[in-house]
Amino acid sequence: MFNNIFQNKKVLVTGNTGFKGSWLTLWLLKLGANITGISKDIPTNPSLFKVLKLQKKIDQHFLDIQEIKKLKKIIFSTKPDFIFHLAAQPIVSESYKIPIETILSNSIGTTNLLQIMCDINWKCSALLVTSDKCYENIEKSTGYKETDKLGGKDIYSSSKAAAEIFISSYFRTFLNSKDNLTLAVGRAGNVIGGGDWARDRLVVDCMKAWQKKESVSIRNPLSTRPWQHVLEPLSGYLHLANSIYESREFNGEAFNFGPNQNDILNVESLIKKLSKKFELKESYKIIESNDFPESGLLQLDISKAKKLLRWQPVLNTSEMIESVSDWYFNFFEKNIDLMELTLKQIEIYESKASKRKLPWANQ
Repeated sequence: MFNNIFQNKKVLVTGNTGFKGSWLTLWLLKLGANITGISKDIPTNPSLFKVLKLQKKIDQHFLDIQEIKKLKKIIFSTKPDFIFHLAAQPIVSESYKIPIETILSNSIGTTNLLQIMCDINWKCSALLVTSDKCYENIEKSTGYKETDKLGGKDIYSSSKAAAEIFISSYFRTFLNSKDNLTLAVGRAGNVIGGGDWARDRLVVDCMKAWQKKESVSIRNPLSTRPWQHVLEPLSGYLHLANSIYESREFNGEAFNFGPNQNDILNVESLIKKLSKKFELKESYKIIESNDFPESGLLQLDISKAKKLLRWQPVLNTSEMIESVSDWYFNFFEKNIDLMELTLKQIEIYESKASKRKLPWANQ
């Protein structure tokens, strides 16, 4: 997998205690990496990070990435071969309540890391994760390409767009000329998977309601999102990081990672498919809410990743839904070791990717 590039490598992951970061940390451990984690805190309870007991397996630092001096000290003492930057304020609804904190975390936090990278004097490749929300959303039906306009009508989106602008500026001004350092950007759609407990996320809301045998309340049943299993973008991040470590061909490039167009679901369809395992009389009810405005249509064009990286999604809609519902069902039933289950899902994903002859899975 991934040319065994991560075996015995020093890998630093920011935001590693979150849902996505925990899955990435576990996968990197499976690939033989030595991991240093940096996170402000453990953001949810329950927590996938705690369930998997990851703190015992890595060098964990609890630190706000606003603390640039402390951040630099950890990076320079570790001297990582790879940096995966996932630290962020990740919840759209929260950005309406804490706009300044969202901007500081998503935009300035990323800039702090970029500034530190200017001084790195060893071979290092950095994969910086932003979001599909970085694009100016004009309800585009064909999906947003990496060259489309950045922007945001809300604070969360604009904080991600600003991070992208800072990344581009730092790369062109300072980092492109560094022979020892490469970077790339990953933009992912809405990820779902076992172990997510963040608030105001559809799948999490569903699971919390269905555990109590209640129906979940939804606002916009026909809204679409580029939902994908968490392992899909992570395979893209790992593959891209491998690529820029071995070659400068994609240095400074951004790539979208999302589902195929024919696998994009609306809210109602996702809920209906997800609820089958839980045997509910009524899985959802539609309510009116003006808590915060949401985009109706959001899709990504992943043709660049398909063409240049030869990356593509592994799981179809049914496989994605089965993986997600199976994880939560077993969590509630407490009838299986969740570390074992999570590793098994990674192994199944790797096996399917290998059978489909994806480059990263057959290296």
